[in-house]
Amino acid sequence: MKLLKAFLLLFFIFSLSVAQSNRTNFSAGILSGYNNGLGFQINFLVKDFAQDFPFDIKLAAGINYVEPGKALDARKIFINDATNGIPDKSGKSIDFKMDFMLKTFGRNYLFVGPRYVLFTGNFNFIGGNEDFDVTSNQWGVGAGFESFFKINSALDLVFNIGYDHYFEDILYGHDTSYSPDNENVNPRKEFEFDDADEAIEQPKQNIRVMFGLNYNF
Repeated sequence: MKLLKAFLLLFFIFSLSVAQSNRTNFSAGILSGYNNGLGFQINFLVKDFAQDFPFDIKLAAGINYVEPGKALDARKIFINDATNGIPDKSGKSIDFKMDFMLKTFGRNYLFVGPRYVLFTGNFNFIGGNEDFDVTSNQWGVGAGFESFFKINSALDLVFNIGYDHYFEDILYGHDTSYSPDNENVNPRKEFEFDDADEAIEQPKQNIRVMFGLNYNF
């Protein structure tokens, strides 16, 4: 996480610095829509920052409110076999994206790039004295299509559609964790990673359809 934060800070500083040159365009935007659930995203776009480099570069960060998984199964796999209490659940993911954007025609772009996501699913059994999180941190890759429509000289309407694939990683919950290679820590009973993965809706195959505004500096 420290390395990721350092990377984001350095890229942001770099973006601000190159945006001052005459040959570079810099913009920032905000999107909302569907990203495996209700999602919101901020992004920074740098154009023409390297001579003859065919891609624009976009860095984005977002928060999404997602389905966390099966509450009763999560309790059995990570906590205990108790069945008392009324289950209440919520999920969110915080994702980071870096896109290499290739202009196709007009102001339309194809993009591809790496992804990193922090997932948290919360399961609260009201009246059952159980309130716990299941978390995972995952790398992934994504691709898609983005279009810009001019509103005025500084403002664009943006439409973004994409697909992200995330790779399986360790699921943490309470004092238990399940790993894809089944080097698990304090597993309950005979449960393995596949059981935890089926119970918890960590990001896997994400469809994204979002729209918003982009401001050109």
